[in-house]
Amino acid sequence: MNDTAAKVVLVGSPNVGKSAIFNYLTGSYVAVSNYPGTTVDISIGRLKCGKKHFEVIDTPGMYSLIPITDEEKVTRMLLTTQVPEVVVHVIDAKNIRRMLIMTLQLIAAGLPVILDLNIMDEAQDRGMLIDIKLLGEVLGIPVIATCAAKKIGLDNLKQAIANHKRAIPKVFTLQEEIEQAVVKISRRLTRHYGLGKRVSALLLLQGDQMTLDMAQTEEEWLEIDAVIKELSVKYKVGLQAMIAAELQVVTDEIVLKVVKYAKLRRQPARTLAGWLGKVTRRPVTGIPILCFVLYFGLYQFVGKFGAGYLVDYINNSVFVPLINPFVERLARTFIPWDWVNSLLVGEFGIFTMGFRYATAIILPIVGTFFLVFAILEDTGYLPRLAMLVDAAFRYFGLNGRAIIPLTLGLGCGTMAVMVTRTLESRRERLLATFLLSLTIPCSAQLGVVLALLSHNTAAVAIWSMYMLVVFISIGWISAKLVPGKRSAFYMEIPPLRLPLLSNVVKKAYSRMSWYFMEILPVFIITSVVLWVGDYSGILNELIQCFEPAMLFIGLPPEAAQTFLLGFFRRDYGAAGLYDLTIAGKLTDTQLVIAAIAITLFVPCIAQFAVMAKERGMVTAVTMVILIVLIAFGSAAFVHRVLSLFAF
Repeated sequence: MNDTAAKVVLVGSPNVGKSAIFNYLTGSYVAVSNYPGTTVDISIGRLKCGKKHFEVIDTPGMYSLIPITDEEKVTRMLLTTQVPEVVVHVIDAKNIRRMLIMTLQLIAAGLPVILDLNIMDEAQDRGMLIDIKLLGEVLGIPVIATCAAKKIGLDNLKQAIANHKRAIPKVFTLQEEIEQAVVKISRRLTRHYGLGKRVSALLLLQGDQMTLDMAQTEEEWLEIDAVIKELSVKYKVGLQAMIAAELQVVTDEIVLKVVKYAKLRRQPARTLAGWLGKVTRRPVTGIPILCFVLYFGLYQFVGKFGAGYLVDYINNSVFVPLINPFVERLARTFIPWDWVNSLLVGEFGIFTMGFRYATAIILPIVGTFFLVFAILEDTGYLPRLAMLVDAAFRYFGLNGRAIIPLTLGLGCGTMAVMVTRTLESRRERLLATFLLSLTIPCSAQLGVVLALLSHNTAAVAIWSMYMLVVFISIGWISAKLVPGKRSAFYMEIPPLRLPLLSNVVKKAYSRMSWYFMEILPVFIITSVVLWVGDYSGILNELIQCFEPAMLFIGLPPEAAQTFLLGFFRRDYGAAGLYDLTIAGKLTDTQLVIAAIAITLFVPCIAQFAVMAKERGMVTAVTMVILIVLIAFGSAAFVHRVLSLFAF
């Protein structure tokens, strides 16, 4: 990226369309979703307007300049350490009263702000008439109206970025006692806080930890602290609440000037969407709807169609009878060395195992899951699911926001562990990571397990119920053992929308491509490692070491290889389970036991690496040890119980 290019930073609350705007400005594609927490990492792209070149940065969502989650801290640090040419504050136009508060904070910080009123179509559907020109005059900054989903107004935003010039920031004063305290503190601040002295003083009064850590190194910190304590005594509700209320008063005065409401007859489609939006988050109606989504979305589409029909056709009708023999003939014709042939097309061959597993078994399952997940995201269903499960998640020390990484874990555990950054406290991130690594199967695992068990309804029921029991019991025990309390639940609830086909396809394709590019090298390397182990005899010794464990949980010795594959990747182990079942080496009882054990088994190498990075190596290793004990203990318990009932 060109370091000399001027920086344009996109900021705003989750689910206001920052990523869609980023895509338009840069021509890049990142996940554009209708639920909070999509943008986990900072995305960077290029924008060219005439002769001007910009570096556009898409940041994680934040609600105010006082960060709560790790994501918000990333955005705050970026604003204070970078020198942006333009800061585009993207807000949801229909929620202007709530989101304009952060605009005032950014303006007061002296940042070069452009306000983007996005999702204007939904604001207009509610009868909101916003005077864009007057709002710009009141704030003293450029204001642009857009509808990113329909690409309306984005050219105007691009031009506003290209033509933006810094102006003297307007000061929106608060009540006199607060203003006097701000002046006293500002005079004593000598360090560079990156947000201007006025906003830094306000953040100190509000108890912002990042600003406090810096201010405590000031020479006149004792005097600053005295001002804060003197003012805090006067307000029993707390300075943070008082200043927030004052900012809301200023915002309400602005909104009263620029927003009018027209009386509109509600459209039937909107009324239906509003009704559906309500029933999906009420337990009485929401739980049956969730069961409907799980049955048709995961069981029927991912399990039966993706892992059943597609995998069966691609693997058993294309690869095994046609492609594999053709490649084997080519290898034997043109490669005279047996060991090379064995490496490429042998039992653990790079092509016959690594490439086939990734392409024929894993990719169809992952692809169908990502299609379902993209539809759920774009409809706005996931935030409602978060509200639906919030009451239940309190027993696990979590709130409803945890449903997002847990649901993402059904696609890829590695991605999901990264998304735990959106949770507010370290405790919640720890609990969610453990539940993810233990009980949430990735899409490949889930698809293979559902496909293999689908012929026996009782087997599916036993596996499903046992996984639910483990999730509930381990979650409850973990919440009791890990000290701390769960944080308050808050989340943007967007209206239900019909998903855009182009966005769903783009998103699913983007994730499939990313996933395939990640797993293919791992599968090939795994094949090589297994081939070396087989060629040297080490693999056989390892399998023999694992065989007693297999016998202990009631599985044949051949299953040891499947669990060894699971060390490399969960989906690789799932593919091994598929091969083992196709070969007729597992009874229905053994299949249920293997499904439970492989689902609970250790996370893949990639997920473990992210766990170590996010939670620390000691914590990650401790989790893996506990997971191994729980997985094999569960399998042994189920084996004993099913043996008693002669299942």
